[in-house]
Amino acid sequence: MKRLLLLSLISLLLCLEAESAETIVHYFGQTDSDVVSSTPYGSNDAVGRYVQADDAKIYYEVYGEGAPILVLHGGGVGCSYEMGRFIDLLSEKYMVVVPSTRGQGKSEIGTAPITYEQKANDMMAVVNATTQRPLVILGFSDGAYTAYKIASTYPERVKKIVAIGAGENIPGLRKIPQSSLEDFARIDPRFVREKLALCPEPEKLQDFLDRYFEFFNNERISKELFGSLQCPVLFIAGELDQNAPLDTVINAYKMTPCAQLAIIANAPHQAFITNFDAVWDNIAPFLEQDK
Repeated sequence: MKRLLLLSLISLLLCLEAESAETIVHYFGQTDSDVVSSTPYGSNDAVGRYVQADDAKIYYEVYGEGAPILVLHGGGVGCSYEMGRFIDLLSEKYMVVVPSTRGQGKSEIGTAPITYEQKANDMMAVVNATTQRPLVILGFSDGAYTAYKIASTYPERVKKIVAIGAGENIPGLRKIPQSSLEDFARIDPRFVREKLALCPEPEKLQDFLDRYFEFFNNERISKELFGSLQCPVLFIAGELDQNAPLDTVINAYKMTPCAQLAIIANAPHQAFITNFDAVWDNIAPFLEQDK
């Protein structure tokens, strides 16, 4: 019965998408007053590319020229477009590599278990298809955790990390409730409509979301990983972040050998959405600093 309801939802939302003339550029919870990019990141057919990563094709886009920066969006209901203002600015001076992770955007889901090893391997397939130069990684939430794993596993490939909303994660410390596509559609129907339209395997999405939240709630990310990081890391924390509470980010900062910390006052998890200027004012000088 649950599967039939899900398939009915997918069919309905895809029909609504077919009737809509809107360009697919939207992030979860976007409001009419949000400042957004004019480029449809994550759905830009003019520059989109694919690379095979084990059992899945991973979609990515490249913008600009110069030293490489990998920009990684959030998990669950994350998407490349939420990182749009960063990509706009970074692509003026850098080559910006913008992947969609498994189950997000146009990337396949595949069958591999969800682990940060798998996520790091996927992203390194994208990086290796694009550049052999050491790079900076800017990641938000799940994207930042993936950045830590890449830097720990491939230290010679990562120069710096900018990590937004990603602190120490211990099973039981907090629990993100599992949600269905129906739940997300009630909050933001347009986003779910677009997500289903982009996804090459929409029938697998609910199972993927179930597995993702189960994985994240039980994943341990602590001193072993943070202590292994050899590159400089800028931790950015929203003071009111409920997903990565301030104390967890401060703990990660203390565990990391070469770390800086910026706290964005009165900001939630998506601190860069509510106060982009404050976040960017911390990132810009960090990128210019010598190692």
